[in-house]
Amino acid sequence: MDALRRRILADGRDLGGGILKVDGFINHQVDPVLMEACGRELARRFAGAGVTKVLTAEISGIAPALCAALALGVPVVYARKQRPITMPAQVYLATAPSHTKAAQVELMVSPEYLRSGDRVLIVDDFLASGATILALARLVAAGGAAVAGVGVVIEKTFEGGRRAVEALGVPVVALARIASMHEGTITFVEEASR
Repeated sequence: MDALRRRILADGRDLGGGILKVDGFINHQVDPVLMEACGRELARRFAGAGVTKVLTAEISGIAPALCAALALGVPVVYARKQRPITMPAQVYLATAPSHTKAAQVELMVSPEYLRSGDRVLIVDDFLASGATILALARLVAAGGAAVAGVGVVIEKTFEGGRRAVEALGVPVVALARIASMHEGTITFVEEASR
């Protein structure tokens, strides 16, 4: 997606250590026009997959997941990181390392929102190591549902997560694929292969 790549180059910042700061338009302040375009594109790519639900992780994945779910006409479910008092005692639970928090986080979903027969599109803001997406896939499996595909806004290909996620045996779509980030320069896969 050209608009997304342009925005990453204009407003994204390489903070070193594999961290790409995109809080100005994805994960703190959200550009609704850009997220709506990302959601539409993900929905287009998975239009024939029979998706019945979109699943993401709290909180940065919610904006693109909501926009994709809206375009697909299905509910969006987000895995909570803290259990509210309204959540039942028995939940589907998976853990994943957080790159930006430097700690393990718990992801939980109420069983009433993931059921056998659901075909789930996992959507997140980033694909890096793949650990969060794999944790979300474990939640889908715990509910007896099936992963229909994985869609992400930004993939950091240099972290190797695609290989782990492709082991799920479903299509994996990244709207912007970053080949490298070095000394403030962000290079996309398409540019690196020229």
